[in-house]
Amino acid sequence: MAGNSQRRNRRTTNKKGATVGSGGQRRKGLEGKGPTPPAEARKGHKKNRIATAQARKVSGQSRRPSGRGAKSTSEMVVGRNPVVEALRADIPATAVYVQQFIDNDDRVREALQLATDRGVPLLEAPRPELDRLTAGLNHQGLVLQIPPYEYAHPDDLLAEAADQRDEPLIVALDGVTDPRNLGAVVRSVAAFGGHGVVVPERRAAGMTAGAWKTSAGTAARVPVARATNLTRTLEAYRKAGLTVVGLAADGDVDLYDLEALTGPVVIVAGSEGKGLSRLVGETCDLLVRIPMPGGAAESLNAGVAAGVVLYEAARRRA
Repeated sequence: MAGNSQRRNRRTTNKKGATVGSGGQRRKGLEGKGPTPPAEARKGHKKNRIATAQARKVSGQSRRPSGRGAKSTSEMVVGRNPVVEALRADIPATAVYVQQFIDNDDRVREALQLATDRGVPLLEAPRPELDRLTAGLNHQGLVLQIPPYEYAHPDDLLAEAADQRDEPLIVALDGVTDPRNLGAVVRSVAAFGGHGVVVPERRAAGMTAGAWKTSAGTAARVPVARATNLTRTLEAYRKAGLTVVGLAADGDVDLYDLEALTGPVVIVAGSEGKGLSRLVGETCDLLVRIPMPGGAAESLNAGVAAGVVLYEAARRRA
């Protein structure tokens, strides 16, 4: 019977009374969302798609071919401090990506000024695209793209020496994985009149931003060659008349007694921990040790060891 229902909260009259409000819970829904962002930042807008496509086109422009003159893949320097330091060091750059609506600070302003002074293109990109380019790294809205390094062929280093009418002086690195060591070797080769550096194609440091920075700009003048098989490359150098000299803590010849440095020579340095690999060591004509009268260190890293031998070679050749 009407009016006798036992269900709770059942209306028993058509008269409207007070109702319960939202208590302000829906107040945010009534507030505005602020100014409309520009078209480039609105997902799905034509201009946003164009900006994203341009960023992808530039970032994906290089591939890695093989053979003579092979190039490495492009590298991204990520973060405000690293980008500024790379630009200060005159590391080659293809583009500087700047996040749309980035918060300006001294580092951002300096990066933009350095890029502008050097003629490096500035590309504005939405944050999602920068996240994709950097694989989710903390880019802080600033990314520097380094162009692929064009490696020389090992034979090109012999041609370089012939052009200068010098006896070849080459450094080969075996198992050196720290780019800073590679950069240090490149710098020493430039300082002491060498004709280039050879690195293996795999499991070895390449000409990255770190190597460029450590080389202090000399990487623009010293060719770095990439060898598919370092042992075969050293054998080819032997057939070309070069003496292959390996650096080893337990070498049979003292550096002071190494007469081969006055002639065509390739100096082979290994990693600080493992030294020369077995096959490379067997390929060497001589294994040479660097005297260390101080006795405080058992070995030197590749960058320091190569620098010492290159200095001795330059002194004898002078």
